[in-house]
Amino acid sequence: MLDEYLWGDVDRISPEAPVQVVSIKNEGYALGGAGNVVNNAVALGAKVSVAGVIGTGRNGQLLRDKFNELGVDTAGIVEEPARLTTQKTRIIASHQHVLRIDRETDAGISDATLEKISRFIEDKIPQVDVVLISDYGKGLITQKLLSRLTASAQKHQKMSIVDPKGLDFSKYSGASLLTPNKKEASLASGVEIVDEFTLEKSANKIFETVGLDKLLITCGKEGMVLFDKNREPFRVRAEARQVYDVSGAGDTVLAVFGLAIASGASIHTAVAVANTAAGIVVGKVGTATVSKQELAPALKSDDPGRPAKYKLLSELPALVEELKKKGQQVVLTNGCFDLLHAGHIRLFSASKQMGDILIVAIDDDESVKKLKGSGRPVIRAEERVRILSALDSVDYVVVFSSNELEKLIEIVQPDILTKGSNYASKEVFGHEQVEALGGRVVLIPVTENISSTSIINNIKSSTPD
Repeated sequence: MLDEYLWGDVDRISPEAPVQVVSIKNEGYALGGAGNVVNNAVALGAKVSVAGVIGTGRNGQLLRDKFNELGVDTAGIVEEPARLTTQKTRIIASHQHVLRIDRETDAGISDATLEKISRFIEDKIPQVDVVLISDYGKGLITQKLLSRLTASAQKHQKMSIVDPKGLDFSKYSGASLLTPNKKEASLASGVEIVDEFTLEKSANKIFETVGLDKLLITCGKEGMVLFDKNREPFRVRAEARQVYDVSGAGDTVLAVFGLAIASGASIHTAVAVANTAAGIVVGKVGTATVSKQELAPALKSDDPGRPAKYKLLSELPALVEELKKKGQQVVLTNGCFDLLHAGHIRLFSASKQMGDILIVAIDDDESVKKLKGSGRPVIRAEERVRILSALDSVDYVVVFSSNELEKLIEIVQPDILTKGSNYASKEVFGHEQVEALGGRVVLIPVTENISSTSIINNIKSSTPD
């Protein structure tokens, strides 16, 4: 599928009908459907071979171009001259999904296409680690195709993982595992899922009608549950996050779960990794991927004390891209912030009021020592991060060295860079760079004669030798 995104603003109602008038400011295309599974897998380093069907028109070529940009094997993509390439157009204004327009067909594929795709898959399966089947109910994933695919996967002892669609899951018999969401499982089983008991009842109904050993039901904000015949269900809770868009979350689960299995992870580890990845991607707008830089720190279960607001410099590009995509205004302030005092609190509070997101960048310990002298910092960077993360006005904290400030500004491209008014605008390092990038420097009024250095000197002078 080809996903088209039209981004714009709404400032009036149409005089022709009581509908919003969207003034388009930007547009773009992305891989949708099974293509989004491919995109997620490639983003995490997988080598992917694609099998599917497209039309011969402009949209089909756009899909090929997108796949070629990813460097995937497209030998299994078959063109059907009479077929319409599925396109979903989403119109987004003021961070809200206003309308979706679908152009598609769910007509079954021809016998010739079935044979070409089946032969490609049967030839390719011995060379791969795992087989992912993304069914969107558009006429490709038929009983005939599935029978040949799962038989080949079983013959070569490859795990086949299916993201199913529709009311009849029996056609997936022979697959290793299904990954329906709660609504899909409820419809397929005929059991309304309202609690843990009905969830388990629904899973048992599916096992009765589908020949498979494992079932992973994704439950949105409630996490995921893995059902395995003759074993207790394995539950993974989702981390509470702000949800912007759930489109494509199932694609991320399929891709990340499959890649974890292909990498040799246990099935329980794969569930946990996929759950974490899904939690990240629902915080993004549109069909999106999760990067290694985002996923790795989120998986650090051995560091439960790491503040969620703390971001590595390498994590900032993906974060900032997503913030900008949501149309959020980013404010940046930087400094040592050693021994936090009331002046700092006022700086953060005033800075936050100037935009949507406040990123506080702090100098690392070595930089503070060079700037402030021996004996500094009083508080190490790790603890300064924890203190700053506890402030409601601060959204993200990043640690950098003095020679990385230009790189930091280039990555963040802040709409506003703030400093205390004890500086002059022209004295603020990086002001030219910020302004060249379209931002501005704002000086926050400082009324008290207070600083970390003066506090530390007062402590020293009042302490007896």
